[in-house]
Amino acid sequence: MQKEELEAGLEIEPQKMRLKTKLLIGAAIVMILCAAALASFLYGVSMGSAEDPVVITSDLLGEQLRAVQELTTVVYYYTNMGRFENQVDFYGWKVPFTSKSFIVSYDGVIKAGVNLEDVTVEVDEPGASVTVTLPDSQILSHEIPEDSLEVFDENDTPFNRITLEDYAGFTGDEKGKMEQRAIDNGLLTSADEKARQAVESFLSLMPGMDTYTLTVA
Repeated sequence: MQKEELEAGLEIEPQKMRLKTKLLIGAAIVMILCAAALASFLYGVSMGSAEDPVVITSDLLGEQLRAVQELTTVVYYYTNMGRFENQVDFYGWKVPFTSKSFIVSYDGVIKAGVNLEDVTVEVDEPGASVTVTLPDSQILSHEIPEDSLEVFDENDTPFNRITLEDYAGFTGDEKGKMEQRAIDNGLLTSADEKARQAVESFLSLMPGMDTYTLTVA
């Protein structure tokens, strides 16, 4: 099975051929997740005795962060077009009149962030400092909506029909290619930075943290 980029000579609507990619920071998602976790924590604090000071420990901070689980910080939207081509191969010999091909335009959404279940927290009580080490950002999900798929220039033969498996395999291959392109464009680097900012903002609002120097790495 072979797959290659769309050739410039194919006569397809120009607007279908433009690759449109952009990074949208998932600020709303971050704010919702952080607000939910913070509200839960503050509620628990308010239910306790007002005379009891909040004791900052690594277990306390780690528990609050792990409650969020996955923190989505960057959402990458794109539109792309690719070509699928296959021909029956008999011991290295391409059998004539057995080629099949199609061109597909599709949209995709890649979400990246960190898995906070793997976070580590260290509290230095004598030094009044807190160090949070986040795991590297990763791709959390990648969706290509079925209703975004548009097929062009579909060709096959009685000896080599296009099947649903061809479309499924093509979509899987395209996902891998677009994920790598997003990473090359700085997806995970941006997700790392936004995750640090979100966690720093979240922990800075917690009672008792104003007396500690916070470092998020």
